[in-house]
Amino acid sequence: MLDDTDRSVRLPPAPVFSKSVGLGEYEVQPLRLETPVGGIWPPPFRCRFPVLQIAEIYQSIQGEGEFTGTSSVFVRTTGCNLRCWFCDTPFTSWEPEGEPQSIEHVLSQVAELGTQHVVVTGGEPLLLPEIVPLTAELRSRGHFVTLETAGTVFRAATADLMSISPKLANSTPSTDRSPIWSKRHEELRHRPAVIRSLISESRYQLKFVINVPTDVAQVEEWLTEFPEIDRGRVWLMPQATTREELSAKTSWIEEAATKVGFQFTSRLHIEQFGNARGY
Repeated sequence: MLDDTDRSVRLPPAPVFSKSVGLGEYEVQPLRLETPVGGIWPPPFRCRFPVLQIAEIYQSIQGEGEFTGTSSVFVRTTGCNLRCWFCDTPFTSWEPEGEPQSIEHVLSQVAELGTQHVVVTGGEPLLLPEIVPLTAELRSRGHFVTLETAGTVFRAATADLMSISPKLANSTPSTDRSPIWSKRHEELRHRPAVIRSLISESRYQLKFVINVPTDVAQVEEWLTEFPEIDRGRVWLMPQATTREELSAKTSWIEEAATKVGFQFTSRLHIEQFGNARGY
């Protein structure tokens, strides 16, 4: 299995990965199960494997936050350590889909789409150690990298914009839906030390999902723990997966954001495409 992950990447049964030695390249030590043939252990060898679990890669527009309307390539990883009840990409969380891809293959698909702005999203992309070399290589090839995260995992990834969507209490699934995930989500959703590390490493924005008016007060309470955060970098956006939901919530959330000095962001991709996958 891969170094320190629990991802379901199917690999040959014999080797154990010992360390990364390059972009998508690993030094492999064969398993030492019994006395070796001839009394000699086989030496480590280098090989390349698919190392990222990818749900989809596609070109669209950025629908939220500072770069709303910007033509973008989305690299969506699969797998998440949270289970928001309103997750709009359940194929990366509740019912994860995807396939293992090498970093080089991801980069080649991004290059084919020919767009400078790349949004690395999920799921939770920072669960994957390979996000670090992927984002560094994207930057080295001239891309502007936005990395979208819930702010519960820290890795020293390269990001021109760290787009953090902290999860409030309003995100926790009910015990009726999943007692295990209700407890686990609530335990994991708030990681102040991770938030501080992420905002210290990169330019940042914080996007909060608002479902009902009392959620705005939760944002205010959340921010009391982070006096260093610039309120002008805080965005409120409606919890919505349909145009009708979005329309019903837009006006009062925009008014509430303006009143307390936050930014408002709609969800342009839902306005234009609904919740269709790949847009």
